[in-house]
Amino acid sequence: MTRIALVTGGTRGIGAAICKALKDDGYKVIASYAGNDTAANAFKDETGVPVYKWDVGDFDACAKGIAQIEADHGPIDVLVNNAGITRDGMFHKMTLENWQAVMNTNLSGLFNMTRNVWEGMRERGYGRVINISSMNGQKGQMGQVNYSAAKAGDIGFTKALAQEGARKGITVNAICPGYTATEMVMAVPRDVLEKSVLPQIACGRLGQPEEIARAVVYLASEDAGFMTGATMTINGGQYMA
Repeated sequence: MTRIALVTGGTRGIGAAICKALKDDGYKVIASYAGNDTAANAFKDETGVPVYKWDVGDFDACAKGIAQIEADHGPIDVLVNNAGITRDGMFHKMTLENWQAVMNTNLSGLFNMTRNVWEGMRERGYGRVINISSMNGQKGQMGQVNYSAAKAGDIGFTKALAQEGARKGITVNAICPGYTATEMVMAVPRDVLEKSVLPQIACGRLGQPEEIARAVVYLASEDAGFMTGATMTINGGQYMA
């Protein structure tokens, strides 16, 4: 039986790597995205992965989008909550708008997406929910109070929901990447990366999106049925939790 996997924020960066890895492992993969039509269409053309557009911060849009995917492809077995945004700034300058935008996408987005697949997973007695949090949700990061708070909330969400899903055959796990060579990180000036970021990483390099994706493939598998409520920390030894 071919399992169906939905990856939010799945057309770029870590999300795109996750989609490709799951597809290579035999899943029917669908990607959702929020804004960049050009990148989404290019990803669809490159991979053949169907793409659907909505904002994970909007509960009704999530309900509608998931219903459409399940009508088109069948019930969702694996949900990867990967979509995330940043609105960085020191707290004394942070606006309510920037706080709410990050919380809506990075934390409420988990509720909005997972709530709309949860009952189906319970009825079928099987499911995998994988939440992409962040190293900064574990250790905190100056200038990212909103992002760190939301990503820390993702970990609490994971631990609590895992307890509810376990007896129904549903696992819920989190992955906390460190600095990974995505478009966003590579936009950081090279001298800043070399002088301020890389020296903090025990491995001496950035992570690769494919390294995060391989962890997702494991957590999505039936082999990972006894692993739930866990947080996988993948940061090259920068922060050891």
